[in-house]
Amino acid sequence: MRVQSLALAAASAALLAPATSSTAHPPKEPRTRHERSAESPVRADELLAAVRDCTPLSGGRYRTDAGSPATVPVCGTRDAVFWTADMDIDCDGRPGRHCNRRTDPYFSAGTAFQASDGRHLNAESLPFVVVPVPSRIWDYREHGVRDGSVVALVHGDRVQYAVVGDTGPREVIGEASYAAAKALGISPDPRGGGTDSGVTYVVFKGSRISPIENQAAAAAEGQRLARRFVDGGQPRG
Repeated sequence: MRVQSLALAAASAALLAPATSSTAHPPKEPRTRHERSAESPVRADELLAAVRDCTPLSGGRYRTDAGSPATVPVCGTRDAVFWTADMDIDCDGRPGRHCNRRTDPYFSAGTAFQASDGRHLNAESLPFVVVPVPSRIWDYREHGVRDGSVVALVHGDRVQYAVVGDTGPREVIGEASYAAAKALGISPDPRGGGTDSGVTYVVFKGSRISPIENQAAAAAEGQRLARRFVDGGQPRG
């Protein structure tokens, strides 16, 4: 009798128990095109397409090297300023194994902008871009650019995010740090490295990374701003 009672109780419990699904969690709804796009890295060709047309901001053109013809305008949109030039290697700032007075005949221990500890930037480890000092040609300060502004660098099929970290000659444009060049696959040798052409610099207006040496923040913010830029500044849905 006890066995029969137990069997009847088990059967009753089975009938009263709620039905369960064979899957622990329901399948997620497919993500929207905008959500998928926002998560994907911005490609070099997307950035280059966004800067194909130039509305000049500069009052003249820059040289890529001292003594070369002035051929490079600074262009702009509502959200960014940009130019395409060469890349010379800036090894200035804190001396290290690759950037010092022995490796670079033009080495300077100072950079126009400093890190959060008050020391000059480290060109060997921090990807940064050099902008010309303000002049009649162009004053970067009047266009939402300052120390720590986020920059997307494009060379070939590579995109590297950096910050504005130094200033250079008033008539020359096209220079970035040892670390920036290395990340783009360009020879960072301060004596014979760099490249003669084919580098596009896109500086996002009003942006700023603080502290300036926070590379993870620069990469994340760069990706966000670049995605918004190539998508025409449309809000994400």
